[in-house]
Amino acid sequence: MKKIFSTLLFSFISLIILSQVAPEKYYVAFTDKNNSPYSIDNPSEYLSQESIDRRSIQGIPIDEKDLPVNPGYVQGVAQIGVTILNRTKWLNGVTIETDDPGKIDLINALPYVKHVVKSLVVKPDPDFEKPFFTNESYITNTEHFSGYSGSSRFFDYGPSYNQINMLNGVLMHEDGYRGEGMTIAVLDAGFDNADNMAVFDSLWNNGQILGTYDFVNRCPVTFNQHFHGSMVLSCMGGNYPGEVIGTAPKANYWLFRSEDGNSEYIIEEYNWVSAAEFADSAGADIINSSLGYTEFDDPSQNHTYQDMDGNSTPVTIGADVAASRGMIVVNSAGNQGTSFWFYLCAPSDGDSVMGVGAVDASGNYVFFSSRGPSYDGRIKPNVAAQGQDAYVAYPTGGYGSASGTSFSSPIIAGMVACLWQANPYKHNMDIFSAIEQSGSQYLNPDDMLGYGIPDFVEAKNILTIIDSKGNITNEGLIVYPNPFTAQINLVFKGESENAFLEIIDYAGRIVVHREIIISKKNNLTINNLENLSKGVYILRVISSGQIYTKKLIKN
Repeated sequence: MKKIFSTLLFSFISLIILSQVAPEKYYVAFTDKNNSPYSIDNPSEYLSQESIDRRSIQGIPIDEKDLPVNPGYVQGVAQIGVTILNRTKWLNGVTIETDDPGKIDLINALPYVKHVVKSLVVKPDPDFEKPFFTNESYITNTEHFSGYSGSSRFFDYGPSYNQINMLNGVLMHEDGYRGEGMTIAVLDAGFDNADNMAVFDSLWNNGQILGTYDFVNRCPVTFNQHFHGSMVLSCMGGNYPGEVIGTAPKANYWLFRSEDGNSEYIIEEYNWVSAAEFADSAGADIINSSLGYTEFDDPSQNHTYQDMDGNSTPVTIGADVAASRGMIVVNSAGNQGTSFWFYLCAPSDGDSVMGVGAVDASGNYVFFSSRGPSYDGRIKPNVAAQGQDAYVAYPTGGYGSASGTSFSSPIIAGMVACLWQANPYKHNMDIFSAIEQSGSQYLNPDDMLGYGIPDFVEAKNILTIIDSKGNITNEGLIVYPNPFTAQINLVFKGESENAFLEIIDYAGRIVVHREIIISKKNNLTINNLENLSKGVYILRVISSGQIYTKKLIKN
């Protein structure tokens, strides 16, 4: 009898459990932002002064996308009896959770609700106006490291030297550009132990961690959710001499958790957009996202390659809006290079998003790095950096190598901060364009590395003579032939004067240095260049009133 009673009790409890409906998540799209208590004329109510200044410097007006979601609309949805998760002003809606599907009909009946998307399965509203400016899921850790090690007069880089020097970042650091005054928002799955890791002591001690927020649990970040973000952060903000120095150790950081590392659903794309909006409002200059979206635990939510057109996925739309607000979005291209889906992931398909592929320590394409082009035929990834055996800090203690475009992306993002620090009044798309133009294969981009490995010293030089459309002008100097073999000819349009000529190699070393006289009356021939190795060089001519810069290719 006791056994029968126990069986009946277990069956009764099981029936109760099975009868309970698991909460579902939805996206509620609003029709407009009418009757908002917020005004375009008073942006300080919803944007920080840093965010307003960023727009002002770049000539970007405040518009309706900047207005928060109408709080009256949000309250009306909440009063139906559902849980409000996150708001998104750029997409103009909210994500919600409820275990009562009947409440969705009540929400749909509200006059300001455009539609409700169950489980966030379908794409965003096709009427959404795209802004004018136009996955990382797996990493491989190894304890063995066999890379380069080095130091400079400012930093003892240790084994992280190669991944920075590859981008000419060591010279940028020596010139005083280490990210000071720039703010990077890091969107990731968690930051395990980042509040206790020695590699981040300087960030905490100097107040460079500006704040945190968890968009999955809707609370400040707790440093016990996932290891991934801590390793990513060490590539930018790390500062432990002899082991890990990041590409922007002096920058400021916001830490945002938008990704649930235990599952993969499309709601995380909406979390990403909400986090990017927070970053914008808080005044961040750069977003690093070592995240990417193609397939989900619910196959009905999966993207297709056709969706990688820069216009279709919620996260890509949000990333391009972020760029239209004056930020630079740097995103991993993905690690699907050997899978049946070998293409890039969202949001790296965005036309204003800097998708980053991976190379090894010698600058060669790595097999796992996702490839382009975007579905509409654009060059993707945009650039590449070391992603195989990148040197990082481990949240569990110690230092070592890790592989994935998760790490090539922040290595680039930190250098973007250094470059922008050197050119604080440049438009974000000018910075973006200069980085691409400095790429090792800018003249011959491909679908594996895009424009190649950028040279940030060259990008800095490019920005000194960049026009309003982001093109290199150099109207005062003509160089031919280019590519060259043994000599180059220079034609100047300026007045006669003494100058210095330098040819700088890929590693940032001056391999040719000559005193010259420039004159618009005479062509100048530079001979004896046949011993230079094949590759990409920068020609720099420094006169009293002008610096001329040209990219050279040696055959």
